[in-house]
Amino acid sequence: MNACGGSPPLSYVVVFVFNISMITRSIFENISPLDHRYALSEREVFVLLVPWISEDASLRACVKAEIALVLAHLTERGKLSPALRSALLTVEGRVLPEAVYAEEEKTHHNIRALVNVLKTLVPPELAPLVHLGATSVDILDTSLSYRMKGVTEQVLLPLLRTLELCLCDFAEEHARLPQVGRTHGQHAVPITVGFAIAEYVSRLGKSILEIEARARGLRGKLAGAVGAYNATSMISCDPENLERLYLAELGLEPSEHSTQLVEPEYLLRLLLEFNTAFGIIANLADDLRNLQRSEIGELKEGFAASQVGSSTMPQKRNPWNSEHVKSLWKAFSPRVITFFMDQISEHQRDLSNSASQRFIADYIAGFAFAVKRMTGVIEELGVDRERLLANLRAGGGIPGGIMAESAYILLSESGVSDAHEVIRRITLKAERERLSFAEALACEPEALAAIERQMKRLNLIDVSAHALDFFSQPENYRGLAAEKALSLSRKYRARMGEGKGMRDEE
Repeated sequence: MNACGGSPPLSYVVVFVFNISMITRSIFENISPLDHRYALSEREVFVLLVPWISEDASLRACVKAEIALVLAHLTERGKLSPALRSALLTVEGRVLPEAVYAEEEKTHHNIRALVNVLKTLVPPELAPLVHLGATSVDILDTSLSYRMKGVTEQVLLPLLRTLELCLCDFAEEHARLPQVGRTHGQHAVPITVGFAIAEYVSRLGKSILEIEARARGLRGKLAGAVGAYNATSMISCDPENLERLYLAELGLEPSEHSTQLVEPEYLLRLLLEFNTAFGIIANLADDLRNLQRSEIGELKEGFAASQVGSSTMPQKRNPWNSEHVKSLWKAFSPRVITFFMDQISEHQRDLSNSASQRFIADYIAGFAFAVKRMTGVIEELGVDRERLLANLRAGGGIPGGIMAESAYILLSESGVSDAHEVIRRITLKAERERLSFAEALACEPEALAAIERQMKRLNLIDVSAHALDFFSQPENYRGLAAEKALSLSRKYRARMGEGKGMRDEE
């Protein structure tokens, strides 16, 4: 995979090391669908992820951390020259994963293997400083935080902001387009399409700001085998300053308290917020999928001219992208249990998170692919205005029945204490006699007159108008739906640009 850009060809191969022998294999021999199906269908995202969460990225981040440590030692001793910095930084690109894996076959220890290789590549006089005062996790946890901060800021947040802005566009465009609201799968009262999408503008927008804050809060360490700075106290008169110098090279700050591990909650909270955003997107996918049902048909995903919906039914146009997003969420959301389990380590450290933590990369890839897929759905999402209006006026079995709430409120405001029961009986009559709500209401002249007087008192209709006109047009009863859609989309559009520091204003 070319991590510098471009799309991988269908025939590209993977090179790996086993028993120090070089083997090549087709991409289609990979086990994880992330590395074949998604590497091809979401090439752009895959290429963006490779520099942060691939095995090569993991190793190179450890190299970067080891070089940062040497730089910190030199800085503290007043011996870091521009020439030395330049020489050390060039080493980062010369460490080959194949060489480290080959060395690990001998050491059976990944970080010691890296150190051994690195010592052969730095200037000889600097070799004693490689890994000096560090334990393996000073490198591993710090490099993981560096990668998680990088992939969040460089890949996930841009993808999420793009999706959020697409949602803002859609909410604004359809802010005033009437739609029936639904609760429990039943028709409720009118809203607008933009208002329905504004729910996700708000929910996802807040989650994005939280993710941004959590990424900035990730921490590293150089506190040694148990976190008490035992080793570095033999090197520096101010071990915590040495730690700060080391982490500053990587754009990080120290964990407030360390064992052999960085406090796990920094990363845990970021991962949990990823999962929160993932759930919001899956909820959106579910709503969009259901609104495309044949019996509803209010929205429709984009469908290419050459696209096939069914292998046997030529007419089918399935909401498969929305379903795909939901399916990715089902596959990866349960991994949050492992994130919680990795929170626990016995005493100053055990190795029970060693294997499980490697699969964070899978989760991030699945999340990124889902965000990208949902963005494509929103960009191509169409609306059927005729079906929207027809469904709205159908009233869930009683034409105009969703206006019952407004009639009850107005009648109650006119002074009728049992207004709810009066209107309920009118809806039963409409259902029984197959009348529209307006027609059934007209059969109760006393209630209708009280409602009309109240409407004119509140200037909801002109003095010469008839209340039945209002109840025959449910699209006019939408509260602040349009206004909320517009205000929320404008708010979060601005916040996606303002970025940092906005979370505290909630």
